[in-house]
Amino acid sequence: MIKAQITALDYHLPEKVLDNETLAERFPEWQAAQIEEKTGIRTRHIAAEDETSADLAFAAAQKLFARGACQPAEIDFILFCSQTQDYIMPSTACLLQDRLGIPQTAGALDINLGCSAFIYGLSVAKGLIESGSASKVLLLNAETYSKIMAPQDKSVQTLFGDGAAATLVSAVELPAGAPDPLGPFVFGTDGAGEKIINIRAGMMRQREAGAPLPPAEGEAERFGDQYLFMNGPAVFTFTLKAVPAAVKALLAKSGLEMEAIDMFVFHQANKFMIDAIRRQLRIPPEKFVIDMQDKGNTVSATIPISIVDVTAEGRVPAGARVMLVGFGVGLSWGACLAQATWVKA
Repeated sequence: MIKAQITALDYHLPEKVLDNETLAERFPEWQAAQIEEKTGIRTRHIAAEDETSADLAFAAAQKLFARGACQPAEIDFILFCSQTQDYIMPSTACLLQDRLGIPQTAGALDINLGCSAFIYGLSVAKGLIESGSASKVLLLNAETYSKIMAPQDKSVQTLFGDGAAATLVSAVELPAGAPDPLGPFVFGTDGAGEKIINIRAGMMRQREAGAPLPPAEGEAERFGDQYLFMNGPAVFTFTLKAVPAAVKALLAKSGLEMEAIDMFVFHQANKFMIDAIRRQLRIPPEKFVIDMQDKGNTVSATIPISIVDVTAEGRVPAGARVMLVGFGVGLSWGACLAQATWVKA
């Protein structure tokens, strides 16, 4: 019986660091300590002007290969998850195939999704492997939100950081009846929430930015349709409704109780938000990961980055049962279980 499992993960952050003291100089109405108190973030990494999401993904993949997890010649499919791709066309996954020296027999696919993209990417990788279409899938999550944020928008400038993660999902042959090392999955979508987080301009519906529109009643200020817009309170309301429901749906699908989960790794939106979810679900703090203080919200890369960090801390033993939950722009959410097959016994 062929199953998919997570074999290895690594990540890369750009060199430049933006701290709260610098942001407080830009936004004098907020002190550095206030920013950390509100967000749980002290510093975040920012890509250089000529550094793209593909550059960060390339560096993360190189780290994974350097660790001996596998070699580029062994990869037979690349999944690149990002909402800050290098070009409208071609797909960034195609560029990375050539740049990483991956064989031309490999498939390459971009997934345009935000904070839930790691879960969706794992599901696609699992499908490719268990259908016999691939045996080693390189899942790359990379974001450079710093390039799409208005300089004067403190609500997003304080939250988001740039970064990338590389995850190797591999085929493994297991005896019949053995626990599934990756899955089950649950998903959710609410496209009616597209106005909550968006960038209006730049694609086919609206090519040019135009003049900024005044905010609607109760809406946050917009700084131009070419920039990221996020209605923070609406995102918070959506999250408190969708995420606990997804967790409960995943437990029901797997036939498990909360106590059977060894570690919970949620998308690192901000500390206030995910700690509110933790309390609502009554997850013990020692089973819950908060890993944004020195990285910020790296969008689709937060979950794999957090897996690497919590594993390095020794909090995830080999074979542990881990719940992964992503949620955000779309509106989109997803959750899955993963056995800690990336940890050496």
